[in-house]
Amino acid sequence: MDLQNRFDDGELERIVEEAGIYMCACPGQVAQQIRQLRQVIRYQRDCLNEGKTPNLVHQTIAADSLEAHAVMERCLERVLEIEGWDRATLKMPEGLRKLRDELIENDQ
Repeated sequence: MDLQNRFDDGELERIVEEAGIYMCACPGQVAQQIRQLRQVIRYQRDCLNEGKTPNLVHQTIAADSLEAHAVMERCLERVLEIEGWDRATLKMPEGLRKLRDELIENDQ
């Protein structure tokens, strides 16, 4: 039950913060789901390590959570690519920032 991460916890946090600041919730929502899946995976690993029964239940939840985690990481990677985020700094592209500023300005 090996968890492969395309994004570390700090990167996920930066994406959530950046998305919140610039009012583009979608990448942040995906990052939050990845974080939640990591919590489920850790919990199931603890249950398995402690020998809690039935093991098959914990193995099933862990295996499917690992699969969902991989799918959501691929999704986040693709979303960042589509939107043009800087993958090195995890900053939202300038165009989305300008759009946010225009929306705020039009509301005033």
